[in-house]
Amino acid sequence: MSAKETILVVEDDDQTRELLQDYLQKNGFACIALPDGEELWPSINEHMPDLLVLDVMLPGDDGLTLCRNLRADPKTAPLPIIMLTARTEETDRIIGLEMGADDYLPKPFNPRELLARISSVLRRARAEPVVKGRPAAKALLFADWRLDLASRRLTAPSGVLISLSKKEYALLTIFLNNPQEVLDRDRIMNAYVGRDASPFERGIDVQIGRLRKRLREGNPDGPELIATVWGQGYMLDCPVEESA
Repeated sequence: MSAKETILVVEDDDQTRELLQDYLQKNGFACIALPDGEELWPSINEHMPDLLVLDVMLPGDDGLTLCRNLRADPKTAPLPIIMLTARTEETDRIIGLEMGADDYLPKPFNPRELLARISSVLRRARAEPVVKGRPAAKALLFADWRLDLASRRLTAPSGVLISLSKKEYALLTIFLNNPQEVLDRDRIMNAYVGRDASPFERGIDVQIGRLRKRLREGNPDGPELIATVWGQGYMLDCPVEESA
């Protein structure tokens, strides 16, 4: 854990904000703590943090609005974001993930759990997604689709190029590594974010839904390639071939 890594916390509750700033600094991070979103953009323009911890309930623009705006700006789009949500607001958590949050943590929470989530998200942000076991392959072919590993370009059967986010690319490679094999949510989450799925967690289901949407955009009349196996998980329902 590098002391050069900076965590930006936006939390309007004074006690929680001060607690988080003190705890993160004691655990080797530089930490900037802000009370609302109004100060967020000047702070980012002055110093881009390595990760943002963003509360949903904020005065002015709430956390969901800020997350959406951050993802829409090319400068801040890659910034890892962990959202803090009220335990009872399941809808907020799902919307936050749909808007591009990397993870969420319901309140109240143990600071040690937040630290573990931060470490996991930072590891994932540092690491480039790779297709393990396929070092010689330059592309993967599946159901007339082509994924170029160097450029990360996904080409549909029609020849249309489909734009993938970093998350969508990482998730697709997990399925391509395990074609025609049922993957339960814990296994997908471990490969995707380095931890098991929490009870009732919907984050991975949201991300799979977004990946399915990308595949339908490129081949609207084609089959559903990522099948739901009820009570078990998900499966890429086609073989995968390597292309040198």
